[in-house]
Amino acid sequence: MTHMVFARRPARRGNAVVRLILFWLVGIAFPLIATPPAFGHELSMAVLSLKEFRPGVFIGRWTLTSGLDEQGLSPVFPSHCTWVAPRLDCGERGLNGTLGFEGMGSKQSAVMFRVTLLDKSTRTYTLTPASPTLTVTQDPGHNFTGWREIADTYITLGIDHILLGVDHLLFVLGLIWLVRSTRMLIKTISAFTVAHSLTLAAATFGWIVVPERAVNAAIALSIVFVGVEIVKLQGGQVGLTARHPWAVAFSFGLLHGLGFASALSTLGIPQATLPFALLFFNLGVEIGQIAFVLLVLAVMWAHRTVQAQAPRWCAPVPAYAIGAVASFWFLTRMGKIFIT
Repeated sequence: MTHMVFARRPARRGNAVVRLILFWLVGIAFPLIATPPAFGHELSMAVLSLKEFRPGVFIGRWTLTSGLDEQGLSPVFPSHCTWVAPRLDCGERGLNGTLGFEGMGSKQSAVMFRVTLLDKSTRTYTLTPASPTLTVTQDPGHNFTGWREIADTYITLGIDHILLGVDHLLFVLGLIWLVRSTRMLIKTISAFTVAHSLTLAAATFGWIVVPERAVNAAIALSIVFVGVEIVKLQGGQVGLTARHPWAVAFSFGLLHGLGFASALSTLGIPQATLPFALLFFNLGVEIGQIAFVLLVLAVMWAHRTVQAQAPRWCAPVPAYAIGAVASFWFLTRMGKIFIT
């Protein structure tokens, strides 16, 4: 794979604007724009828990997975139900009919109803801006979300999660920057995918438990490591990642998978649907990751096509920008560990 070329001779005037835009997009603007969401891997999801304490009567309670508030969200219940927060009274007909939320999309990626019935059984219904309502029937077998609905919900959540997980994308960007051939890039991204899929599954099923804040701090540190490797390569020193990118990607992929798992572990997904939710969430993550890789490759191709060049002094700026943002994330996340 051909990398950006930095030379002393001036670029042709006709392409100057395009070259400048491409240079900033790939190396500088992305990490700087990414700075505000410093806590990547958090899923912006609200959960309304409804606990039945007598037939047809429930108490509702909001559970928020990422520090957001539920302001602007309005639950929609069957027409025979009366909702005066936090009490929901559906009478003898129970919670059967149309459930939904109004106001999704501005703050929440998805919203979940978690219903606990008198017999202690729990049912969950996950809604997204694309599918804001669903129908609950008296048929117990129909009350559980079908696999197509699970696929639609969790693929969407996976795509949303990876595209908002800027720390993960910066790490992938660093790998692309270091790998020199298309074949090795495919091998590297595949190793990263396999690794984070393994730990995502292990943590989601509860086989391993790792403190979430420590994991997020370590993820930021992995990006700092890649930034240092880029600087070494630009200085003519071949570091560990440049020599064995797939091995480094696999090792850090195990760490990033633990970060992904925190998104699912907070949702309280029933064990019966958890394998399918995990499968489709992971598929959504991969779709988003592949889309990002293709976007970066398209920008690099455009860079070569217009023969974009920048002054030699600009060469280390992207790597230092990535490292600076990641260092800020690391220090901020470490602060959360010791202060709170």
